[in-house]
Amino acid sequence: MQLLLCLSKPAQHLKKNPLMAASGSGSIMWFRKGLRIHDNPALEYASKGSDFVYPVFVIDPHYMEPDPKAFSPGSKLAGLNRIRFLLESLVDLDTSLKKLGSRLLISKGEPGQVLIQCLKEWGVKKLCFEHDTDPYYQALDIKVKPIPADRRVESSMFLQEYTSAAGIEVFSPVSHTLFNPADIIQRNGGKPPLTYQSFLKLAGQPSWLSSPLLTSISSLPPVGDVGSCEISEVPTIKDLGYGDIEQEWTPFRGGESEALKRLKESVSDKNWVANFEKPKGNPSLFVKPATTVLSPYLKFGCLSSRYFYQCLQDVYKNVQKHTSPPVSLAGQLLWRDFFYTVAFGTPNFDRMKGNKLCKQIPWNDDDELLAAWREARTGYPWIDAIMVQLRTWGWMHHLARHSVACFLTRGDLFLHWERGRDVFERLLIDSDWAINNGNWLWLSCSSFFYQYNRIYSPISFGKKYDPNGNYIRHFLPVLKDMPKEYIYEPWTAPPGIQRKAKCIIGRDYPKPVVYHDSASKECKRKLAEAYALNQKLNGQLSQEDLDNLRRKLEQDEEDPEPKIRRQRQKVGHLT
Repeated sequence: MQLLLCLSKPAQHLKKNPLMAASGSGSIMWFRKGLRIHDNPALEYASKGSDFVYPVFVIDPHYMEPDPKAFSPGSKLAGLNRIRFLLESLVDLDTSLKKLGSRLLISKGEPGQVLIQCLKEWGVKKLCFEHDTDPYYQALDIKVKPIPADRRVESSMFLQEYTSAAGIEVFSPVSHTLFNPADIIQRNGGKPPLTYQSFLKLAGQPSWLSSPLLTSISSLPPVGDVGSCEISEVPTIKDLGYGDIEQEWTPFRGGESEALKRLKESVSDKNWVANFEKPKGNPSLFVKPATTVLSPYLKFGCLSSRYFYQCLQDVYKNVQKHTSPPVSLAGQLLWRDFFYTVAFGTPNFDRMKGNKLCKQIPWNDDDELLAAWREARTGYPWIDAIMVQLRTWGWMHHLARHSVACFLTRGDLFLHWERGRDVFERLLIDSDWAINNGNWLWLSCSSFFYQYNRIYSPISFGKKYDPNGNYIRHFLPVLKDMPKEYIYEPWTAPPGIQRKAKCIIGRDYPKPVVYHDSASKECKRKLAEAYALNQKLNGQLSQEDLDNLRRKLEQDEEDPEPKIRRQRQKVGHLT
């Protein structure tokens, strides 16, 4: 995604200064997330009383340009599936704007510089954009580079300073979430609520729910003269420098139109909505996933979470009974807001060190095991099939995510949750900073959830949903002819069966990198000792404490070599 500026408050009107007189009455609508027409308060406000509205999206080279060093096709920050999804969303937004008498203006460069140039060139009175709580965005008002100093005195200012000096009104409403996280934190005495239930009590019903949301716009003011600003159409993947890419693309198309279509299909089945209950659902379904697959559209703001929530409330009013939070569909949107709020109010939420919510655990550091997990070479078909779906589709069912996250961290490999988070952050089309980090903290038993003895089996968990292994056969065609008796544990198949299935374990498909039974016991032992030390030191572990604990855990093993390495030697190296 692009870089953007977010003010410290969601709707800040800056004091006008006569340093620059605007010509005419114009507004800039700065699209970042919120790539939609419906329920877009920033767009609505930009169009009020304006002769011209300039809808702008800034292509940030840091996000978009190819990075040949990355482990998958894409830029430094995002995999190609997510970049493509974003571009499709921009094309759809441009189409919608054109129907309203407007169009999307694409510019490229450092967003702060681009916006200052546009503000000066177009002489607008208002700058409008949707508020965002991610620290990446929050910090950009001090990170963006000023444009060269030879462009008058205002040129050396940051964007926020420039708008104030130029007398430009900045309007940044909260509409990406159901609630304003800052309000929830304020109600809680300046601290984020750390449980879902406490969040619900503080949040109550959304205040906006009492009045209908604006879900359609009949027209927009025209785009004014863009002057010397470099404006283009939405680029293609090839335009960005990726050339002819040969890869399987995600089946999910980006854009508001697709989001509203999926939403309509979901809420039209009132019985399904009323009985939806997470974490239930079949993670092995892929032709028609057992969920809405609306998370990518919520992530980019192609779908308003507020409109989604309002639609669900309308369904609930017309059924005799329905599930409730935390397991209901509305409860999932509230989970999203919970993670947004905790993340916004917790320094270093995206790391173990310096994060007061995170248990300090001496995770192993093994690049070979990480690569085996990331590249679907663990030797466990259920885990590997999920990782193939992640790489090719950029999405998988939440229980599938649970399985591979547990396997990487507390279940089998005992690798740092931050390493897995980085892989998800790159490959998921719905990667969301707050939710991704929150879920990895949860699933590694580093925060929120602490029952580390409850482990997802890489064998039996998938088997109970898909005993025939159809999901595995689809995403791992090398195993398509393996009998169902061995599909989840192909290394146990007799040599004759392997030859008949045209899949020799250790040659055509790897042997397991660890033995689950012994590896999971070892993970539990290590976590028990780490928990005990965290409790003893009240979570204030130094790096020396972690290093000492790591040495102790290794010395307590029966073999002087780390047990995971010894197990790998027993079952054979990866091929």
